[in-house]
Amino acid sequence: MEVNVLDIKGQETGRKVTLNESIFGIEPNDHVLYLDVKQYLGNQRQGTAKSKERSEHAGSTRKLIRQKGSGGARRGDINSPVLVGGGRVFGPKPRDYRTKLNKKVKVLARKSALSYKAQENAIVVIEDFDFEAPKTKEFLNMAKNLKVDGKKILLVMPGLYKNVYLSARNLQRAEVMMADTINAYKILNADVMVITEKSLDIIDGVLTK
Repeated sequence: MEVNVLDIKGQETGRKVTLNESIFGIEPNDHVLYLDVKQYLGNQRQGTAKSKERSEHAGSTRKLIRQKGSGGARRGDINSPVLVGGGRVFGPKPRDYRTKLNKKVKVLARKSALSYKAQENAIVVIEDFDFEAPKTKEFLNMAKNLKVDGKKILLVMPGLYKNVYLSARNLQRAEVMMADTINAYKILNADVMVITEKSLDIIDGVLTK
């Protein structure tokens, strides 16, 4: 699959790049995508949710009513889960939501996500660039020139370009990532991917080892 290379003004440079078929042209595996996205979202969770059981509540242990004959449920003290303000039964406890995935599964997930984007013609390739200073206006102008403004943009850069990153940091629908750190969730979450030429080489190197 050949894609025209554009500059940040949205004009064609006259060059074309061929997207690697083994990365951008495979049959996507939906189950692997599900596993990878599930792992990513699980890894973002703090796992600090906690509720108090009856033994952890501060309250009198005085027996409130007699054991039988009231017609209601037995409740030994004011901390009973039966009562409002009592302990909670089987409530959440701090836990680790992180899971493990094999490297080959994660690689296949990224290839599947990139193949979906290629099928949707949602990949824009631009020549390598950098901003002289961090300016959000310049980033917005670039998005407008590339006709991707108003969409969720994932800009993939070959390295840490601080000025470009800072220019997009305040934009809710734009994100800048390095080519060797992209993941299936970020790819699928974006409406369009804007990838620089050097980033394509890095992606090829990472996913075809």
